[in-house]
Amino acid sequence: MTTSANPAPTPDQQAATADFIARHRGAADAELAAALVRHAGQLALRMRQRGLGSLGTGYKTSISDVVTDADRAAEEFVAEALTALRPADGLLGEEGAARDSATGRTWVIDPVDGTYNFSQGSDYFCSAIAVVEGEPAGGDVRIGAVHRPSTDTTWLAAEGRATRDGVELGRLEGASISEKALVTYLHPASMGDDALREVWLRAAQRAATIRMMGAGSVDLANIASGQMGGWLQHTVADWDWLPGKALVEAAGGRAVKVDAGGVTWCIAGNEQLVRELEATLAAHD
Repeated sequence: MTTSANPAPTPDQQAATADFIARHRGAADAELAAALVRHAGQLALRMRQRGLGSLGTGYKTSISDVVTDADRAAEEFVAEALTALRPADGLLGEEGAARDSATGRTWVIDPVDGTYNFSQGSDYFCSAIAVVEGEPAGGDVRIGAVHRPSTDTTWLAAEGRATRDGVELGRLEGASISEKALVTYLHPASMGDDALREVWLRAAQRAATIRMMGAGSVDLANIASGQMGGWLQHTVADWDWLPGKALVEAAGGRAVKVDAGGVTWCIAGNEQLVRELEATLAAHD
């Protein structure tokens, strides 16, 4: 349960949204997605720069499942802009934005991914969007956009091409998980589940090293860029998975789901690494 209400947009935020809408009336979907995540991410960063003490913070399912006024303001901006610019498309946002699609297309919104990091002053967070044809959970991801405000870096996947700040990413080369870092996450509450924990351990112990950094879309964007190696996490929400999935696939990698240990795992990376992890999880189950 959250402990703070949605704050009303400030006059400056309202003016900035109106200006954004006016400037992007003729934008193509990919251009619009990249612009939306950059504006949303920079809005969140500016709000935090006023001071963490002034940033309203609440909680959802646990002390580490955080929501802030910046999450809400960033999602409200994206939803308002898309209502003006893509009124027939659907919306699905982490903080509650929702609209049925009349076109078969849905914009899946994560206004601040890595909110716990964000709320603690860390720079490891982003804003992310995916555009999906069909139902978000099983549709065709046409566009993925991720913006990391602290480095002013934007990744974009569209039409089979992945870029970082407009420069095309190289294709992911095959490599074993034993040669690469595995970027992953296992919540403390999951560690007491024997079946789930054993699946995770079987996969994790194969990696050259492990990293847990707390913002899935940043992780996946970095993997698409050839950094780290593979990504493994269970029970991932659409907004935490689809933008990065689009990037990894557009960079020549694989991004799949596998059922094991009573949950569904998301795996991403180069094709060889993903097949190794798939086999490991399948053998356990």
